[in-house]
Amino acid sequence: MAEKLVKDITSMDEDFAKWYTDIVLKAELVDYSSVKGCVVFRPYSYAIWENIQKDLDARFKATGHENVYMPMFISESLLQKEKDHVEGFAPEVAWVTHGGSEQLQERLCVRPTSETLFCEHYSHIIHSHRDLPKLYNQWCSVVRWEKTTRPFLRSREFLWQEGHTAHATAEEAIAETERMLNVYADFCEESLAMPVVRGRKTESDKFAGAEAYCIEALMHDGVALQAGTSHYFGDGFARAFGIQYTDKNNTLQYVHQTSWGVTTRLIGAVIMVHGDDNGLVLPPAIAPIQAVIIPIAMHKPGVTEKAQELEAALKAAGIRVKCDLSEQSPGWKFSEYEMRGVPVRIEVGPRDIENGTCVVACRDNGEKTTVALDELANVVSDLMTTVRDRMYEKALARRNAMTYTATTQEELAEIVKDKQGFVKMMWCGDEACEDEIKEKYGVGTRCIPFEQEHISDKCVCCGKPAKHLVYWGKAY
Repeated sequence: MAEKLVKDITSMDEDFAKWYTDIVLKAELVDYSSVKGCVVFRPYSYAIWENIQKDLDARFKATGHENVYMPMFISESLLQKEKDHVEGFAPEVAWVTHGGSEQLQERLCVRPTSETLFCEHYSHIIHSHRDLPKLYNQWCSVVRWEKTTRPFLRSREFLWQEGHTAHATAEEAIAETERMLNVYADFCEESLAMPVVRGRKTESDKFAGAEAYCIEALMHDGVALQAGTSHYFGDGFARAFGIQYTDKNNTLQYVHQTSWGVTTRLIGAVIMVHGDDNGLVLPPAIAPIQAVIIPIAMHKPGVTEKAQELEAALKAAGIRVKCDLSEQSPGWKFSEYEMRGVPVRIEVGPRDIENGTCVVACRDNGEKTTVALDELANVVSDLMTTVRDRMYEKALARRNAMTYTATTQEELAEIVKDKQGFVKMMWCGDEACEDEIKEKYGVGTRCIPFEQEHISDKCVCCGKPAKHLVYWGKAY
């Protein structure tokens, strides 16, 4: 086992919630604000979010989406136009009642989501089939007045993106819903090294009249986290807001819409999937610093210069690199960058320079290797892929080891007694069975996976013929 460099982070096996909070604060990801449930994104966490944003934004634009920005405020009358949709958000809505010292004639809500704003806009600009599809996305913050909060995972204001698209037909909109879920899943697996289960939600876990798809990830403690959602709304919003277009036969039709989003809870997911008792372990794609150079014995001639030379070579190779020339000791620096999850650490001192080599250490497994200085840029570039692949395989192996199968309630009871993780079970589709399992065993439906398996003919709850294999579990 690698030496524990960071001494004051609670062990995850001792107290997972405290471990998480220790990392969030120790790695200087957030500061708490005077408003409960709202946090300050410090530079390091915001840099992680910027890398997530840059990666996803490129994927969105590659699929034809354009960025827009909608107002922060929604009038109460506009919000009420789609009552079924708003009902789920009603307890979490924050209201503005005064402008300056004057009471507003109509309350304004601070957007909890922007469907109604996009619908109002689409009703103004969509008239003909030539105006379709509309493939829009916005990056913004939203406010939901959560009762229980935790940095990144659930807060009263959080950052996200929300895609809102309008299409001529149901088939096009459904294809868009599925396409964007796959964009999210590919991003999570390729850039975050985080395996996800792709599937759809049950009726009880989605907006009225919507078809909802999701990706589910399993955290280190065996608790699930919904990492992204994609919704097909049909023409329900279009009818409520009068979004019609003239088709090629000069007939008025209603558009079909989608909505999809991910949030800063992805940062929390990365912490809880990859982190260890020394702190963060960041996938190279989103790490603010991909490689750090730590000079040893900086007072010796040529050490600082060689470190800066290596820094320039790595920058030229497209690596986000930092050369730490601060007066802190090498041991302090090792601990600091270990805790911050920097994927690769490079140590170079007088003896290394004399030998034309340096020492390269990987954060994900602690392995050290000696590398020729003139090969360093190529080696570190290759390590960006190697580290990601190792991190993904490790997370996938853990998820597989924490995924169980139950065909009876007795088997389920035995699993949940002392294990955490996903439980695969057959289900008849009856909401009463879903509720009973949740009440009796404390696990809810996470998703109906697209990749179905047949493990039994009967519903684990009632014994009637089963319709679906479902992933169940506890969730953040």
